[in-house]
Amino acid sequence: MTLYISKELNNKDKQHINDELYRFNLQYFPKDLGGRYEEICLFLKDDNGTVRGGILSEICWNWLEIHTLMIDEDIRKSGYGTKLLSELEKIALEKECDFIKVDTLSFQALDFYKKNGYQVFGSLDNVGRDFKHYYLKKDLKNN
Repeated sequence: MTLYISKELNNKDKQHINDELYRFNLQYFPKDLGGRYEEICLFLKDDNGTVRGGILSEICWNWLEIHTLMIDEDIRKSGYGTKLLSELEKIALEKECDFIKVDTLSFQALDFYKKNGYQVFGSLDNVGRDFKHYYLKKDLKNN
């Protein structure tokens, strides 16, 4: 058998890699967590239905992971991010998640997450040469 490395954008092959890793991981997690995967997306829309912000996240096993939180610049610091985050935390609790994890860069939303009860558990220096990449977590079961 000859194997070769291919560099291409291929959704079918990408899904195969994700599915195989998921299948491998399942053998190590408790059975009751096995089917726990769900995308959770919340959108902030204006009266015209235009998206002004939102959170893209997913539940995986016993946690919820935030991938993207964005609010249009002209309405930042108006409380909408906190409202979205609060709604997401309610959903995570309803779905019996133990914690939420998220990452952010030093010029993005570190103080916002800290203000909302998230704690830094790790960081990387020299990101984009001048910045830090922070990893945060909020325990839900003890709050």
